[in-house]
Amino acid sequence: MGGIMGVAAQNECRTDLFYGVDYNSHLGTRRAGMATYDPEAHIFCRSIHSLEQTYFRTRFEKELPKFKGHLGIGVISDTDPQPIIINSHLGKYAIVTVAHIENIDDLERELIEAGVHFGELSSGKTNQTELIALLINQGRTFREGINYMFDRIKGSCTLLILTEKEVIGARDRLGRTPLVLGHKEGAYCMISETTAFENLGYEHVRDLGPGEIVAITPESAVTIATPGDKMQVCSFLWVYYGFPTSTYEGRNVEEARFASGYDMGQTDETEVDCACGIPDSGVGMALGYAAGHNVPYHRCISKYTPTWPRSFTPSEQSMRNLVAKMKLVPNRAMLKGKRALFCDDSIVRGTQLNDNVSELYNNGATEVHMRIACPPLIYGCRYIGFTSSKSDMELLTRRLIEKFEGDPNKNLDKYAATGSPEYNRLVEAIRERFGLTSLKFNPIETLVASIGLPKEKLCTHCFDGSSYFGNTID
Repeated sequence: MGGIMGVAAQNECRTDLFYGVDYNSHLGTRRAGMATYDPEAHIFCRSIHSLEQTYFRTRFEKELPKFKGHLGIGVISDTDPQPIIINSHLGKYAIVTVAHIENIDDLERELIEAGVHFGELSSGKTNQTELIALLINQGRTFREGINYMFDRIKGSCTLLILTEKEVIGARDRLGRTPLVLGHKEGAYCMISETTAFENLGYEHVRDLGPGEIVAITPESAVTIATPGDKMQVCSFLWVYYGFPTSTYEGRNVEEARFASGYDMGQTDETEVDCACGIPDSGVGMALGYAAGHNVPYHRCISKYTPTWPRSFTPSEQSMRNLVAKMKLVPNRAMLKGKRALFCDDSIVRGTQLNDNVSELYNNGATEVHMRIACPPLIYGCRYIGFTSSKSDMELLTRRLIEKFEGDPNKNLDKYAATGSPEYNRLVEAIRERFGLTSLKFNPIETLVASIGLPKEKLCTHCFDGSSYFGNTID
């Protein structure tokens, strides 16, 4: 996914920018970048670094003095190197994005045929942030160019633009990814995560609406394009991506996770001795489940990260699987002789779950029950790239459906319908595959209720195939 921050301050902005970008570290694992505009030297100061072996802070801390100026933007990214610096008829500017462009090949071909040249490549492919900038350059103003870009892309894009005079922020036209406005004396900011506000002294002003464009200076925040009336914010922000203290659309992440677990705990008749969350995103749900089911919460498994940054991502799949396993350490003293229930955010491939369950039994658990915060993932993500690196056939559910039906695309609506014979068959096959004593997924109704937004304002495509594609209804 990724996270971004932009700052406009009366004083030097680098400290707020540095720590603000760092507060987005849970949203991306590959690269990070920052840029400021130095008004005295009339230059953009920029750095981009890989995060695959270390933390954001260790990469950028020594460089902080070079980031001069009162205006700045930064990004934690799962995709291309950014910020990109552009010189166009709109002026010189830097740009960062949180984007997933499904039709990038078609757009690239059209631009090249029109005589537009690309200067950035990422792993031999077009850098989508540059492509977005080139689309924006087709407009006579930033407002016109951003709206033109929204019209052309399929997928999603939230962005920040740093000019010589201001920072411009635009939230995805359907609001799939967040962008939030903050203010303190002498400064405005826009950021993906409200988590940054408390320690940096900002007050949460409001969330930008879908498609809204706002320009900030140290003195003001001005809407230059009003929001649309349709929203499809990603429901996975509350399930997996979001940090517990973050709030999107007025709903706190930890509140939503606790509520979903509490509801399941109240309705679940399974007898267990304790509940535990799979760190980190399963913890809030497990706390809610324990309260709703009236059982103690025990830390039967803990996450060990002092020597492994969250972002450490080896290139080989076998090593990635090993690292994922090594980070989670079972506690034999808390497991021995227990009927233990575990809460997790989702099941994608199922590789890590397979290792975890066997270790839990090996450490003395007599029963291992699993509760999942969301429905089964039936459809690959086309909008923010949650499953963009995985084909549909890498989803465990689709492999099982192919086994059942001989066709991985057959009867998907039936397998997505909670309580249907096909759904029950799928869940039982997953349970049996991992040797779980029991397995239950939260139905989509519980997920939606725990978030607290109308379903039509949430993207639930991964679970039921329903949502908007690009800017129109499928």
